[in-house]
Amino acid sequence: MNSLPVPSLLGVFAHPDDESLLAGGVLAQRCAAGARIGVVTATWAPSSRRAPELAAALAVLGAGPPRLLGYGDARNPESAPGESRLVDAPLDEAIGRLVTHIRDFRPEVVVTHDAVGQLTGHPDHVRTHQITVLAVEAAGLAHLHPEAGAPWQPAALYAATHPESGVGLLGCLLEEVGKEVLAVPDSYVTTTVDVTPWVDVKWRAILAHRGEVARERPLPGILARLPEPDRTQIIQTEHFTRLAPGPTKGDPTQMAV
Repeated sequence: MNSLPVPSLLGVFAHPDDESLLAGGVLAQRCAAGARIGVVTATWAPSSRRAPELAAALAVLGAGPPRLLGYGDARNPESAPGESRLVDAPLDEAIGRLVTHIRDFRPEVVVTHDAVGQLTGHPDHVRTHQITVLAVEAAGLAHLHPEAGAPWQPAALYAATHPESGVGLLGCLLEEVGKEVLAVPDSYVTTTVDVTPWVDVKWRAILAHRGEVARERPLPGILARLPEPDRTQIIQTEHFTRLAPGPTKGDPTQMAV
């Protein structure tokens, strides 16, 4: 008997490197199982210095070419000169841009940031979460954004997150460089994935973001300075919260292995 195909997955993240740090293991896992995977990145323009690094990371993960919304990073004016910052863009406009990608890719699962903004509370993370929640619903409604293509309703939406019990060493490292740590209650997590078999792929994808690896405060740079056992301990587990629809027993779109 043929096994069911692995559900396709589209990640929607704020910045280049978020995809590798937060869901690189699950993306690599899905790719290895033969699923279609893709990534939408909300900020940094195709002409920016980080776009080639994003392309290299996605190639490592098997996630295809970059899909960029083209907005500016809230904290970096060089990210998309002449374009609105994501946090300043009209909400409906940003939703429409993402709906276009959802309807084009037609994913069964969508993964994005959590509501608190992924440990550090970056405003682009929070805004990307808001836009994605609304776009996943809008994508299935023909009367919303008709210019974006035929309706498509993803079967599941997940938020990548960090539970309080799982922060561990990472929390101390972020605090040492002056970053806030915003973990969520353990009860908020619905799915925990051990990505140890794909940790080497995930790490190579993170390393592809060379500019961030070379800097002191970004997480890729922090991880690169760690001994390998400590780094592996941090990146070998990924946590998610299923936002919509509610968990269903035996649902093939569940990400747990």
